[in-house]
Amino acid sequence: MRLFICTLFFLASLGGFAQEQTRILFVFDASNSMNAYWGQERKIHTATRLLGESLNELYGLENVQLGLRVYGHQTKHVPGEQDCDDTELVVPIAEGNNLIIKKELERITPQGTTPIARSLEKAAGDFEDASGRNVIILITDGIEACDEDPCAVSRALQAKNIIVKPFIIGIGLEDKYKTTFECVGNYFDATDEETFELILDIVVTQALNDTSAQVDLLDHNNNPIETDMPFSLYNEKGELVYDYVHTMNSYDRPDTLTLDPLPTYRLVVHSWPPVEQEGIKLKPGEHNVIEVPLGQGYLDIQMNGTRLESRGLSALVRTKDCEDVYKQSVNTQVRYISGTYDVKILTTPEINTEIEVKGGETAVLNIPSPGGLILQTAGSGQGGIFVKDGNEWRCVIRFDEGNPSGKYSLQPGKYKVVFRSRNARKTVYTKEKEFTIKSGVNANIQIN
Repeated sequence: MRLFICTLFFLASLGGFAQEQTRILFVFDASNSMNAYWGQERKIHTATRLLGESLNELYGLENVQLGLRVYGHQTKHVPGEQDCDDTELVVPIAEGNNLIIKKELERITPQGTTPIARSLEKAAGDFEDASGRNVIILITDGIEACDEDPCAVSRALQAKNIIVKPFIIGIGLEDKYKTTFECVGNYFDATDEETFELILDIVVTQALNDTSAQVDLLDHNNNPIETDMPFSLYNEKGELVYDYVHTMNSYDRPDTLTLDPLPTYRLVVHSWPPVEQEGIKLKPGEHNVIEVPLGQGYLDIQMNGTRLESRGLSALVRTKDCEDVYKQSVNTQVRYISGTYDVKILTTPEINTEIEVKGGETAVLNIPSPGGLILQTAGSGQGGIFVKDGNEWRCVIRFDEGNPSGKYSLQPGKYKVVFRSRNARKTVYTKEKEFTIKSGVNANIQIN
């Protein structure tokens, strides 16, 4: 099989991503296909040589434990009789194992099959039950050969609150196989051993060092002082990876996060309206700064009068492209991204207006306090309440059934009631009465 894969699995509890102790288990492919040539030498020689160089660099590091699991090295591959249990923990995870692992790698003779899923499943049990970061680095030149499913193993691990975040490097992999590992991790196409060496370095660097990031929410003056906003990070497949609420630390700087550097992120700040930033790539093992322009101002919608009159009253805030942004309650202040908005106040009749929200400022929208109509009719009937709109009368409340008697909250203006009793069988028996509504004043209308 013309494939070379280096996969990084972060196996840690969701709450333990950044613990002090690091345990790295190398899961190494010693199947028969590793005898094939890659460039000027066999794949087994290239892999063991480059892995040996990485082991040298890891020597003497504090709080680092190493181990080695190998598969495909114990039973010679015979078509139709492959040994899918050929996986062994050769060097248990412990401190100072660098030289031992190098010696064991030199003794390996590739000869068997490729039981990836079974090796990963067993590898998850090779770590002691203790706090810390547990990392599996899988090196293989073949896809699953034992009719098992590495993706199912990945899902099972995640169901146990184990994070699985792999690198995958393929060499000469046919296009139809490149989707094989999509459910397991991120695929990289290595064309030479230099590329493999680079990815292996990135994997080891990430195993030893946190990749951190801060999200700078920039105000209208490009200062990173916007905060207290929920935001989400999605990977390139559109899957939600993290949900956070932005916070400032004790130094009034954006808080630092520990993030997986593998995905290309899309960040969504859940402001009104939302702000998105795509194509975010983190540098592994470094501190990254993600800047998001988020200039905001306040919209303060006020109504004078009693609290009862404004209870339950809201305004629909929309962009100039008629996209709904937020339904804001009256007598509240809400932050919006700087811009001009259409506002529909859900009074009777509705109030439609336009308002500009400027960064760092508060735009105030005052709504007239309503008045009341106390309507009394002799019984059930049809009709409605109309408001004077220029030279026309516009219906704002319609009586469809039952007795319309009661109190109605209306904005100041000129109105009339049009009503026909259910017992009046002719259109000419329709009655109407005009009246004026003033803020805080009730108008009494009686129609028999």
